[in-house]
Amino acid sequence: MISVALIGPDGAGKTTLARMIEKSFPVPVKYLYMGVSVDSSNMALPTTRMMEYFKRRRRQKQGVTSSKNIPPNRPALSQTPRHAVRGRHKKSGWRALLRLANRLAEEWYRQFLSWKFRRNGHVVIYDRHYKFDFELDKAAPRGDARDEKRRFTDWLHRWFLAKVYPAPDVVIYLDAPAEVLFARKGEFTLEWLESRRQAFITQGKKTPNFFRIDATQPLETVYANVIERIMQFYQKRRSRARR
Repeated sequence: MISVALIGPDGAGKTTLARMIEKSFPVPVKYLYMGVSVDSSNMALPTTRMMEYFKRRRRQKQGVTSSKNIPPNRPALSQTPRHAVRGRHKKSGWRALLRLANRLAEEWYRQFLSWKFRRNGHVVIYDRHYKFDFELDKAAPRGDARDEKRRFTDWLHRWFLAKVYPAPDVVIYLDAPAEVLFARKGEFTLEWLESRRQAFITQGKKTPNFFRIDATQPLETVYANVIERIMQFYQKRRSRARR
């Protein structure tokens, strides 16, 4: 069977459509979340949930409610003893390696689940996909707490996703103007949303079996367009397999 990734910015309707397809597609379907949010994951390794728990605990102790906030009363780097700075950098390096190891394990765990589902005769619908999310994070401007100097582990992770991690058979991009997305979610800025939209479109030009669908249409119309694209590819793959 085939794998289909529904991608697009927050507010485009990925999860809603994926769940609709899961319930109504004429062929058995498995839904698989392929993003970084542990809370949204329907399948995740215990280590991933444990790391997320400890990360939240650490932020609570530092008085941080989100990654965009800076912990209060943290001493300036120039006021911190050199041995403490070295110790902090060493801890940060080990944490980065642990995060990378767990992130790769998590991504491959979900990919193996996808292969298992497909072997059992299911069409797998991906809600988001790592290859596109991390590539777009690199392409789109940030201007928030993520806009930091990239670690070697970040570069290595992106290299694995770009060169090694399997791509979906079909990629459906749910497109909507920045104004529509901002009205739906009220997050980020219009400039950031539009730059990310253009990054999606640019990446689509070099992605096989990439389909762009207008997500501003009524939900029933978007759903019908998505189903049509999936069914076309599914029937083409089946007819090719019978030869």
